[in-house]
Amino acid sequence: MSSMKEINLRIKSISGTRQITKAMELVAISKLSKARERIDRIRPFYTELYSALSDVAGAVSPLDTLYCDLREVKKSCMIAIAGDRGLAGGYNNNLFKFASGISEGKNVAVLPIGKRSLEHFERRGYEIITDEYVSVEDIDVGDCFEISRLLCRMYLDGEIDEIVCVYTNFVSMLGQEPAQLKLLPLDRSLLSDGPEPGFTLVEPGAGAVFNSIIPDTVAGLIWGAVCESFASELASRRTAMESATSNADDIISDLQLKYNKARKSSITQQITEIVSGAQAE
Repeated sequence: MSSMKEINLRIKSISGTRQITKAMELVAISKLSKARERIDRIRPFYTELYSALSDVAGAVSPLDTLYCDLREVKKSCMIAIAGDRGLAGGYNNNLFKFASGISEGKNVAVLPIGKRSLEHFERRGYEIITDEYVSVEDIDVGDCFEISRLLCRMYLDGEIDEIVCVYTNFVSMLGQEPAQLKLLPLDRSLLSDGPEPGFTLVEPGAGAVFNSIIPDTVAGLIWGAVCESFASELASRRTAMESATSNADDIISDLQLKYNKARKSSITQQITEIVSGAQAE
């Protein structure tokens, strides 16, 4: 009877855990559909923005902008986008391993996006530029423009020499890959070798327009990385919770079988005792 009671208590405990994992799976599925729609909506935005940047860059001389300045990298800024919470499989750990490989041997300051990102880099003693944007789910386009203006100002002032964004690229429902995106300095091959524009007249000047577009372009790329990362986190959590729910079902099924065997054994023993007692009389 003691064994049956223990098995029954364990079944109830695992059933409660299964309800939680199933609920988290359904929540992730619901949010994931919206996150994928957001990715589809914002991709044309930064694609067109980068196209406009390339068009203007064709008329810009390297002397007209500091955003393509190839200087010695004494200090790097890494925008690290991770999750707000755990229970998402290897999503956060994979990103942190990837970021560790990139930052090895460098003087790196981190702008964390995601509560897990802030906790991870604070524990390891990294310089934190700001902790105002730690919630991935609450980040919006306006926040990305604020981040872009902050980092572009630091880059122009010489406080940092390059800006790299580390995020997770949403490949499919079952595949998410850590990736890096170098935001600044820009590739100098975009720029013209001569000062004369080769397409249309740009007012007040190609260099001025180019420099004003850069922060918007960086903001668009950060927003795209945030959307990709958030969708990847939800997909990873959905997969992890689906697997946990399936494992709970298997354990409950196995425990139910053991419970039935123990119950059958108990009933058989009771019948045997009753028959033996009757024969003794």
